[in-house]
Amino acid sequence: MKTNQYRKTARTLASMLAFALLLSCSDFLDVKPYGVVTANDLNSVAKTEELILAAYAGLGNSTWNSSYTSDWVWGSVRSDDAYKGGSGVADQGPLNQLEQYNLVTPVNSGYPAATWIAVYSAVSRVNLALQHLDKFTDAEYTVQGVTNARTVRTAEMKFLRGHFMFILKRLFKYPVWVEHTLTKEEIKMVSNREFTSDQLWDKIAAEFQFGVDNLPETFTEKGRANRYAAAAYLAKTRLYQAYIQNDNHQVTSIDATKLQQVVTMADLVINSGRYALVDNFGKKFTYGHENNTESIFAVQYSYDDGTTWGRVNFEHGLNYNMATAYGCCSFHPASQNLVNAFKTSQTTGLPLFDTFNNTEMKNPADFQAPNNSVDPRLDHTVGIASHPFKYDVNFVAQASWSRTPAVYGNFLPMKEIQLPSCNCIRKGGAFFGTAQNWDILQYNDLLLMKAEALIELGQHMDARPIINEIRERAANSVSWTTYPAGHANAGQGFSNYNISEYNDGNLAWTQANARTALQWERRLEFAMESPRFHDLVRWGIAADVLNNYITTEKARGRNHLNAAVFTLGRDEYLPIPQDEINLVNGLYTQNPGYQQ
Repeated sequence: MKTNQYRKTARTLASMLAFALLLSCSDFLDVKPYGVVTANDLNSVAKTEELILAAYAGLGNSTWNSSYTSDWVWGSVRSDDAYKGGSGVADQGPLNQLEQYNLVTPVNSGYPAATWIAVYSAVSRVNLALQHLDKFTDAEYTVQGVTNARTVRTAEMKFLRGHFMFILKRLFKYPVWVEHTLTKEEIKMVSNREFTSDQLWDKIAAEFQFGVDNLPETFTEKGRANRYAAAAYLAKTRLYQAYIQNDNHQVTSIDATKLQQVVTMADLVINSGRYALVDNFGKKFTYGHENNTESIFAVQYSYDDGTTWGRVNFEHGLNYNMATAYGCCSFHPASQNLVNAFKTSQTTGLPLFDTFNNTEMKNPADFQAPNNSVDPRLDHTVGIASHPFKYDVNFVAQASWSRTPAVYGNFLPMKEIQLPSCNCIRKGGAFFGTAQNWDILQYNDLLLMKAEALIELGQHMDARPIINEIRERAANSVSWTTYPAGHANAGQGFSNYNISEYNDGNLAWTQANARTALQWERRLEFAMESPRFHDLVRWGIAADVLNNYITTEKARGRNHLNAAVFTLGRDEYLPIPQDEINLVNGLYTQNPGYQQ
């Protein structure tokens, strides 16, 4: 959907929608202010189509302090994958509070509060579009090239609402469900405990089920949600719902029926034949390869819409490193723990599940034989001093590119970064935005969701070929991370690569071992992409994993984590912002552990 109509309409309506929701008739005004629309102005199919485009635009309106597109603030920095970064603990202080866990309170929750507001603003765009769709009959709502247009557009909007509510559910556990049929006064009376946790998952799942039932298999415009995107998101929703939590967020059981629904929806997408893993892992994060066979649904960014900044992604604006070509701000560096996790056994090529973190890989020789061997995905994920950065052998990462190495180490984020030579970059002050799409639903994720469901269903033998398919692609993704002909190191990988698939000879494929392999594979495949924290919470192991991580980090002198402690039954979810509770006179119920 990278069209000028999409970008310009979205920008125009973005500045107008808030006013449209608040306007009332006024006898004393003779002139309608410029840039303001009334509800009547939008009562046409053409204008409703523009409202729908504006709702899609809400997908990419996040920033680093209201992060909800890539989720790096919530899912990566709060996990064992990454540190906050920046100039020190005081730089973007709310991020430091999140990294320490116990410093977050309902009152000081600046980033959570900003994200709550931003996501509900996106929900309001969707609901406004749905309100206007409801005003038409099927016969009245006709769009060239779209059969059953009103139903299809309704399904698209329900998909988007499901997406935004999924974000809020995963962050806050008990968000407020705002139906588009409610008036403003009725919304003020809705509690965040109107539905149980399980009922909220069902509400979200119903949005995607409506898409499975009513969306077409494809659109001519890139970026619209199709039937398979709805099926993939339904699988994801049911996977999260399957892990049943008690009131203290502890996993008490796993629902086999929900797991089977994950498998069914995953198979619907897989058997369509429309999606496949790309041949090189690095293509997923490199401009020019967007909307590939692995991308099921993505936020569509661009830089050429005729505006000053373009429709670029500034959510990662803090994360560029201190290389002269960038110069700011060195946030989101990879943790030492994550880098160590990429180690493989030099004999079997499998992960070192139990011993990976016994020693650190941090010096150039540590990444070479005979000292260590690593999974090739390391050099697609982490910028390492002395290694080419983002595959450019003439742009070699330096230790000086880290802003505060004594605090946050030398490992740089790379997946969300584009080379300075890319014509996809826009600079706003010290910060960078790019036109690189960001995938919300990916085929590799769908495959591993199916594998996870099969393992928990006791069908772990059926999961092994799926995990091996992911590892096979990783093993074949070395052409971009190998020095080219003519280079002094021609034919040599940036690191010493050694990765193997699982078989009867290298790991007994019991259910327990399969579960460990699956959890490890998810970490390596999606490292620095942000699902890590949410995975740990879903599996019910966040407190154990993260407190062990914190203990080791402190012992290794990483003083920025001195105050960190993860509290079981509290820190799995963010607090409901106190200001939001105050706005409804205490109607909302605070999450456990955050009560004043």
